[in-house]
Amino acid sequence: AATAPRIPSTRLALHHFDESYSLQLKDLWPSVRAGLLCEQKYGALLNNFSPVDHVTQELELLNATDFISEAPQKAQQLQQGAAAEKKMRGESVSQEGSGEDRTVMQAETSPPLHASISSNIRCYTFPRGDISCFRPARPDTLGLLDYYLMDAASLLPVLALNVQPDDLVLDLCAAPGGKTLALLQTGVCGHLAANDVSISRTKRLHQVLHSYIPKEIRETVSVTSCDGRDWRELKGGTFHKVLVDVPCTTDRHSVMEEDNNIFHRRRTKERQMLPMLQLQLLMAGILAAEPRGEVVYSTCSLSPLQNEYVIERAVEIAETQFNISIHVEDLSHFRTLFQDTFSFFSGCRVGELVLPHLTANFGPMYFCKLRRM
Repeated sequence: AATAPRIPSTRLALHHFDESYSLQLKDLWPSVRAGLLCEQKYGALLNNFSPVDHVTQELELLNATDFISEAPQKAQQLQQGAAAEKKMRGESVSQEGSGEDRTVMQAETSPPLHASISSNIRCYTFPRGDISCFRPARPDTLGLLDYYLMDAASLLPVLALNVQPDDLVLDLCAAPGGKTLALLQTGVCGHLAANDVSISRTKRLHQVLHSYIPKEIRETVSVTSCDGRDWRELKGGTFHKVLVDVPCTTDRHSVMEEDNNIFHRRRTKERQMLPMLQLQLLMAGILAAEPRGEVVYSTCSLSPLQNEYVIERAVEIAETQFNISIHVEDLSHFRTLFQDTFSFFSGCRVGELVLPHLTANFGPMYFCKLRRM
């Protein structure tokens, strides 16, 4: 008997997303779908350990800007513009009702915009609608590469972690290394533990560190390759900051690449077990943090099952099984700060979600910040 033709994993992924995300995102889904199926946009994360003055000049001549340092000023201008528009219409700025009004009110209750992001991280992006590409990274005289190309939305979880001087930091699922590199660009980590369960992916992490980070800084990083779910047994309750960037359906990869696709029929069980794995990793991250320590959870998926549900379940388990109270931090000011660079979804119950969009084709990127009380 003839065997049925094999359906490509990418098509299975897209069919799955059409069924689930059209219900979640409703009218937004066609636009998000188009973004997922088009070329991804990148940012250039500057390497602060390499002389970058000439690089910044080169990037600015190309009309790229550092979206992080520009964000507070742009957000302030947008807010002032919105407030002025309301006055002209004879409306009170504090009037409740529309989503626009809530944005203005929310900005008043959120941290001051200039104080929200204290970071040495610099990442250049092209403006909305500009689909220019960055040249490949080049080595400096010491052999360190000048920038790292990555989805700029991947920096938002690192910015949310808000590393302070001498913090002990754990990156629980660190490979391939973009977020680890960004954590080191802050220049303030007291010690960084970078872990990934995959030995082959950990090799890639080592390569990234050797390509970008000088030896004396690399010595402040310990790279391990163990199952992140076991971290509590190794070093529980010791870290000021923990990043838990979990394995997920990697939605963009799943609709674009057959290679290593989680929607391959052989990986059905693995895919179905993802939320459980994510929950276990987040619990390990929470238990690795010291009291008053902070944990940022992130995925590159749009799925509420991998995002909000994991957060809500972890908060519940921490309380009932470990007697640990968890406070979910409000990150809504990120929407105000970075609305010029990214398209945010306003419908998350907890956390923030960057949606792919043809004019700003970053993400998806979900991130949520927890504080262990």
